Amino acid sequence: MAQFLQVHPDNPQPRLLKQAVQLLERGGIVAVPTDSSYALVCHLDDKAAVEHMRRIRQVDDKHHLTLMCRDLSELANYAKVDNRQYRLLKAATPGAYTFILEATKEVPRRVSHPQRKTIGLRVPQHAVLQELLAMHGAPLLATTLIPLGESDPLNDPEEIRDRYEKLIAGVIDAGACNREPTTIVDCTGDNIEVVREGLGDIALLGL
Repeated sequence: MAQFLQVHPDNPQPRLLKQAVQLLERGGIVAVPTDSSYALVCHLDDKAAVEHMRRIRQVDDKHHLTLMCRDLSELANYAKVDNRQYRLLKAATPGAYTFILEATKEVPRRVSHPQRKTIGLRVPQHAVLQELLAMHGAPLLATTLIPLGESDPLNDPEEIRDRYEKLIAGVIDAGACNREPTTIVDCTGDNIEVVREGLGDIALLGL
C-alpha cells in the first residue's frame, strides 16, 4: 500500500518529505507534484526502480525519461551544453520546460535514448519538488503520470492513490497541479526546435 503524504504546497513539512526520500532510497516509486502535472519519480541509479517505473507507465526504452534537477549546476553533470544552449536554459528555468540534450557518460545507458544517446532534463519550479530534490541530494528520474490509453496526466492525488496504491511506494499530496504538460524543446540539432508546446511559455525561449 502506498504511503499518502499530505504536505503544504508552499511550505512542505520536512518530516514528511524525509519519509518520501526514504521510500526512494529503498527503491520505491513516488508520485510527486510538479509545476505542470503529477509525475512518477525514482532513484536515478536504481536499475530495478527504473524498469518498474517503465512497466507502470507501459513505455519502452525509446520513451524519454526526464532527469529532474534542482538547478543548472546539476545539469552540467548529465548533459553536454554549449553556450547557446546554456543561455536558453538559464532564461527558461526553473519552469515547465523539458529540454532534450545530449547525455554525458554520467547518465546510465539504460535511461538515455538507446539510439540518440539523449536525455530529457528539467528544473521544476514547484516548491515541494524543489525541497524533495534538495533533501535527496541528487536528481531524480521522472515520467509524467499519464495512464495507458489516456492523453491527460493525472491531477488528483486521491485518484493516483486509488489507481496505483499497489504499484508505487508513496504519493506526495500537495493538492491539484496544472493538467497541462511541459513544453518540450529539442536542443540536439543545429536548430533548437519546440517539439511540443505546453505550459512553458515559448516566448521566454526567444526562438
